[in-house]
Amino acid sequence: MADGVRSMDGAGTGGGRRSRATTGVLVAATVAAGLMAGTFYVFACAVMPALARSDDRVYVDVMRDVNDVIQNPVFLLVFMAAPVLAGVAAWRLRGSPGRRWAWAGAVAAVAAFLVTVACNVPLNDGLAGAGDPAVLRERFEDPWVAWNVVRTLLSSAALTCLSAAAVTRARAGRAGDFPPPA
Repeated sequence: MADGVRSMDGAGTGGGRRSRATTGVLVAATVAAGLMAGTFYVFACAVMPALARSDDRVYVDVMRDVNDVIQNPVFLLVFMAAPVLAGVAAWRLRGSPGRRWAWAGAVAAVAAFLVTVACNVPLNDGLAGAGDPAVLRERFEDPWVAWNVVRTLLSSAALTCLSAAAVTRARAGRAGDFPPPA
């Protein structure tokens, strides 16, 4: 452009600080997406298959304990931050290389968050109620496992897309499109 600014993320004349901030948000979004994908993946590959071997009472008690302890500041910070950071990264990359990947990552992160809130959490709440463990498990196990697979795939897609945005951005910086991220 005539004014020397080459991208909307602040790269170009005088925009190095803003470019570094954009890179920082993109890295934080990618890490948060990876943490969420890993959390859901562990449930899909280890926790739920192990619990499937348990009797109904143990299954319900352990899932209630998991649902209780997972509501902690560290988990909730990452859980809430993942879609927000992905959205902020996508917004900051508007007009820049990697923006489409970042937007796809943001959409996937928001979708994973919504699946959790709309599907998994209500199932968790239902399991918390009183009742026969066999009946509670019957209502909970198959739908929860299925929705967990969906959010695992969505979180993994978010991680992949945000990583692709970072790689695209870095390659463009090496090609001279804008200063490389610092």
